[in-house]
Amino acid sequence: MNSLERVTAAIKHEPLDKVPHFEWGIDKLVINALMPGGHSFEEFSAVFTDAVCVDIDYALEDLGDGTVKDEWGMIKKYTKEHHSFPLEGPIHNMEELEAYTPPDPCKESRFKTLKEMLEKYGREKAVILHMNDIWSIPSRLMAYEDFLCNIMDEPEFIKALVKMTVDAQILMAQEVAKTGCKFIWTGDDVADSSGPTISPVTYKEIFFPELKRIIGAYKDLGFFVLKHCDGYLMPLLDFYLEAGIDLLDPIDPIAGMDLKHIKDTYGQRIAIKGNVNCATTLVFGSVDDTVAETRRCLDIAKGTTGYVCSSSNSIHSSVVPANYKAMLETIDQYGRY
Repeated sequence: MNSLERVTAAIKHEPLDKVPHFEWGIDKLVINALMPGGHSFEEFSAVFTDAVCVDIDYALEDLGDGTVKDEWGMIKKYTKEHHSFPLEGPIHNMEELEAYTPPDPCKESRFKTLKEMLEKYGREKAVILHMNDIWSIPSRLMAYEDFLCNIMDEPEFIKALVKMTVDAQILMAQEVAKTGCKFIWTGDDVADSSGPTISPVTYKEIFFPELKRIIGAYKDLGFFVLKHCDGYLMPLLDFYLEAGIDLLDPIDPIAGMDLKHIKDTYGQRIAIKGNVNCATTLVFGSVDDTVAETRRCLDIAKGTTGYVCSSSNSIHSSVVPANYKAMLETIDQYGRY
């Protein structure tokens, strides 16, 4: 099987030759250690993993000192890490929302990287586009603390804000479908190690209708939907299942997410990805610790198909390159069916 066939079979719970592996992000320090020469995340992924993950192309306005503003009007700051962190946004009330125009989904350059990756790797690798569902974009269109306060103080404003972002993303997904891309992953984190950021009751009232609408739209367009959310997700998991996701990631071990329980309880309904601990084992552990951790995940989850072995979030800058290399080698050696 090639990588595209392998990832597709895992998501569809079909027979396959070995457990696939890919990551949403791999820091350049790790990439340079394992593949010297200044290679990109996409180039590294094409050599070492079963999928190439890409983002939508948003133009960035440089505000100086590592701070940028994107086409949504989100202001965020880049450090030495792979991922930025949000600072502010353009929408703080209903009046600003009503005057707001989201990014043009048909902009000529919007999917330039996606098309290039599909052309270069799409016949052999799963090319997976990062989009969103109902949390990350709304929560970054203003300061995060303001967003949380508005959920409680101005719920109708938040409902309207979420609807606007879902409308915009569905239009973008319609354009994505024309490229031939078949995989979308949504990276909306709405939990931490103690549980969901908001109560399930509030989530159901304000966010769940739009979650069902956007996941349903992605599915109707023919995409496999791969859902990422860190933290202790159990109180919200039924919402994601009802919405129709195909895969759940990353089964966060430091938050108490139990891989065996998830696989035994939900593994016939959705595929599972993750659980190799990138907060402790891949950072502070030895190569032997990493091998043991990876084998533990494989032993639990590979008894049936429907598992993608990966880290419990991403391969960030503190991951020891030798540990990630050991993880890759362990998946290749012990992940075969």
